[in-house]
Amino acid sequence: MKIMEFVEEAAVSCELKADTKDGVIRELVGLLVNAGSIKEKDVSRLLRILMDREALGSTGIGQGVAIPHGKSDCVTQLVGAVGIARTGLNFDSLDGESTHIFFLLVAPEDSAGPHLKALARISRLLKERHFRDSLLAARETKTLVKILRDEDQRAR
Repeated sequence: MKIMEFVEEAAVSCELKADTKDGVIRELVGLLVNAGSIKEKDVSRLLRILMDREALGSTGIGQGVAIPHGKSDCVTQLVGAVGIARTGLNFDSLDGESTHIFFLLVAPEDSAGPHLKALARISRLLKERHFRDSLLAARETKTLVKILRDEDQRAR
């Protein structure tokens, strides 16, 4: 599965401003709205779904990475957003370290396959230190998008 199949370019940011878990999730959902992946009227419901998922256990998987995710009827296909928080923030990660790299996924309620494939693909990729470092080194959103597209090319 290719990342840019479910992440619109407009839903990528190399400069997230939020400094809290709730704030980052709100900012990532805002990127989905800007990209046209979700409607403004669905934002509060989607935020509740994502925060309820976080209450079950943090999606901060460690090594500076978090993959907040949830299922909602506000989407008909898997959608995602990618963001980098330069200063890092407390996301209640498994390793207790600051989190810098965020991949937000929202899947339709009746979908399991694509959601799980995307989670597995992203988790596998982000275990690679070189890939994490290249994402963090991107100073412009277009560079971040290029890194994601290049990775998709390699994954053929």
